[in-house]
Amino acid sequence: MAEHKHGSMDITEHEKTFEGFVKASTRVVIVCIAIAIFLAVFNS
Repeated sequence: MAEHKHGSMDITEHEKTFEGFVKASTRVVIVCIAIAIFLAVFNS
């Protein structure tokens, strides 16, 4: 088994995945807030 060298792993794909997750989460929160405002304005 090879010895692990700290900081040698390529994490490009991990960073892309996390960035996508953050973008998707942000969009979902914005949509939820917009729906809540819409419901509050029109007394639904």
